[in-house]
Amino acid sequence: MRNEYRQAYQQCAQQIVAGHRTLADAERLGYNLDAPVFAVGKTAEMVNIHPQTLRQYDRLGLIVPQRTEGGARRYSLRDIYLILQTQYMSQVEAINIAGIARILHLMEENRQLKRQVKRLRAPQRSSVFAAHSDGEVIEFIQAVNIDDPGTLTQSTYDVDTPDLWRRQLYQCLEITAR
Repeated sequence: MRNEYRQAYQQCAQQIVAGHRTLADAERLGYNLDAPVFAVGKTAEMVNIHPQTLRQYDRLGLIVPQRTEGGARRYSLRDIYLILQTQYMSQVEAINIAGIARILHLMEENRQLKRQVKRLRAPQRSSVFAAHSDGEVIEFIQAVNIDDPGTLTQSTYDVDTPDLWRRQLYQCLEITAR
């Protein structure tokens, strides 16, 4: 990973640790939450924990970082968030390691289910393509919409006027009906 990206990830991680940013904020800003960026020492320094504690969490399967080809541990922004959660549950809530492991497992399961619900709620799409006599290709995305099933909406290619768009849509429908 290039140095400027590593610095940006480090700043983002520091803001997460300080409570100024959430994982959702980081994701909205385009950060890959699962990118293996931080070595054990850097991660330990950022979250104010001993590196041996991180290694112990890994051995227990509590927080398992990704590994480089050489076997070195690399932590992501999501891992840093989980470390913070683990510290809070252990030190403030006085939850034992087995309880923390169960909570982290349920948190991950919940995250995965939310992603699945979001994906299932997204409209199913299929594309229809049309070609003009001048050779321009136009893509229409057919969206499954509860209010208006089977509607075609034009995608990325620009059309200057609504009338031209309608003519192109009808041409597209005629081409696909043949």
